[in-house]
Amino acid sequence: MRRLALAGVLAAAALFAVAIAGASTPGADVRLTNDCHPDVTPPSTVATADCGVGYVSAYTLATGNSYTDQTLDECTVSKGRENEPAVQVDPRNTNVLLGSSNDYCGVYNRGAAAGAVGPIWPGYYRSEDQGASFTSSLVPGYPDDHSPYAALSQARTATAGDPVIAWDNHGRAFYGAEASGDPAGSPKTFGDSFVARFRNPDGPNSTNTANDGLEYYGTTTVATGSSAPNLLGKFNDKTSIEADRTGGTCDGNVYFSWSRFTGNGGVAMYFVRSTDHGVTFSTPMKLSASIHDVQFPDISVTHNGHVYVTFRQFASGANPDAVMIVKSTNCGQTFAAPQLVTPFVPSDAQDVSAPAAMSIPQSQLDDPADEGSGTAAGSVARDCGDFANHCASDFTFFRRDTQIRSTADQLDPSHEYVYMVYDATKPDTVANSTTTYSSAGIGKVGQAGTYFLRYDGATGSHTMPTLIDDQATGHQVFPDISADGGVLHTLWWDSRLDGCYSIQRPIGNCDDKSTTASLDVFAAKSTDGGSTWTNKTRVTDVTTNPNYEQFANRADPFAGDYLWVTSVGDFAYGTWTDWRNTVAGSDQREVAPTDPDPGSDVLQCRTQISTTDKKGNTITSWSGDQCPHAGGIDQNIYGDQSP
Repeated sequence: MRRLALAGVLAAAALFAVAIAGASTPGADVRLTNDCHPDVTPPSTVATADCGVGYVSAYTLATGNSYTDQTLDECTVSKGRENEPAVQVDPRNTNVLLGSSNDYCGVYNRGAAAGAVGPIWPGYYRSEDQGASFTSSLVPGYPDDHSPYAALSQARTATAGDPVIAWDNHGRAFYGAEASGDPAGSPKTFGDSFVARFRNPDGPNSTNTANDGLEYYGTTTVATGSSAPNLLGKFNDKTSIEADRTGGTCDGNVYFSWSRFTGNGGVAMYFVRSTDHGVTFSTPMKLSASIHDVQFPDISVTHNGHVYVTFRQFASGANPDAVMIVKSTNCGQTFAAPQLVTPFVPSDAQDVSAPAAMSIPQSQLDDPADEGSGTAAGSVARDCGDFANHCASDFTFFRRDTQIRSTADQLDPSHEYVYMVYDATKPDTVANSTTTYSSAGIGKVGQAGTYFLRYDGATGSHTMPTLIDDQATGHQVFPDISADGGVLHTLWWDSRLDGCYSIQRPIGNCDDKSTTASLDVFAAKSTDGGSTWTNKTRVTDVTTNPNYEQFANRADPFAGDYLWVTSVGDFAYGTWTDWRNTVAGSDQREVAPTDPDPGSDVLQCRTQISTTDKKGNTITSWSGDQCPHAGGIDQNIYGDQSP
């Protein structure tokens, strides 16, 4: 193992902070995932422009004791993939922000020749300068972790993702995630959910709030799956977390919710609570009653301690696509029956699967074994790319579905409002699809917009859903919302700058089947409870291409399932998945003499391998990608202060 001298780490971190101070907002976007050091052994401990000092153990950050391992060393140089960002600002100190993502930085921790055998794991990204710079790390407990922190984790998994974060009002931060992958290498997908805890090492009432959320002190498994192969058993996914910061009788409670998938196709919403700061949790409670297809929970706590969980109901039988809500008036002990808030026209990208041949087979995978790809010919595909992921339309696009995000202002003593945003199709834009691609229901397409509504928990009434920033062109997807101190902040992905925009095509797809840079983050704020929205602003400095084929063995795009915004009063900070650092290239495995999807392939290095079977026949196959550090899979998390 390479050992980092703490003094060198801290000096490099300080150098990095100075180097980018002029780029803090308003200014350049900030990278949370600093996995871009030169690929040398050992990696440099000197800060590199836009790369920080690489990945530093959470144990080292909190204790000052040197520690590293093969996974952290790989993360420092990986130029790997990260998506599904989360970020939360400390309610006691807006200088301190904690971030996370699905972090693939460690998957090549045994070298390119061994393939992608390492863990996908939630990141732990820490800023102490209002998001002007971040130090990158991983939540302790990953399979390669041999630090003293590793023994504090109950997580029984080789991979984990869907990270979500919440703070209490006493310097504690909580990271929730779902888990899959058997550390023993079997096909089992454990399907657990867990919550990791971080605190101020000086105590919960310390006035040194700069240390809030710094010390890791354990991970608790809150729900277990059935450990069946290939997601066929009970699998917990789509997580949400919140903590009570009201100062009331349930102050400090931690609430966690998720979707439970079962092999027979049923999906239900579950919930647990902790009354001892995340150390133990209650028995999982079903929230969705008899509804059979629900996803995307989000938790809100109002000033009086009432707990709300919103989620999406998918259309099934007599049930429409709709925003649903459940309410607890006893701090999450029990919930009332689900209530329908509003139906909507969904914005769910889908196509017809039409698998295509590879020039010759590939012998070595470029993704962990549980990162499955492809669907049977003729079935519905939620994303499209090459080979097993090819679709009948020939389009290349990432997965996206209408989602509900919600929040409440825990500092508002006068109202019991829950604020919601969701991305749905504008009804007056729905048209028949001219291809097999659909977005507004089978055979239909339309323009996606970000809708807002305010729900009054005291009466059950709500405002009419309204568009926050109605535009003539472009889709708006993956919105999020935050509320604190009478100010609402929201952000979303927006393709209004997509030169190839058409409701007939997925985001970033042109008429010739090429893909192009097409997404930016836009944001807005409201100081009147969402009645009006101001400061509508482009947050990103660079328009990005979300359709690079970096997943499913370099055959499919994936953008995650959400963006994130956090706020305290007027201060707000947003994070998003970004491809500005991705290096484009060509895919040698494609049969066509010309590139069938220009703009989607990434840099990769493959060789043909010839072997002889027992009968003397020569078998030719492609190697895996032998240059994963060259930038072809360099997907990152960026952030910036927002309106």
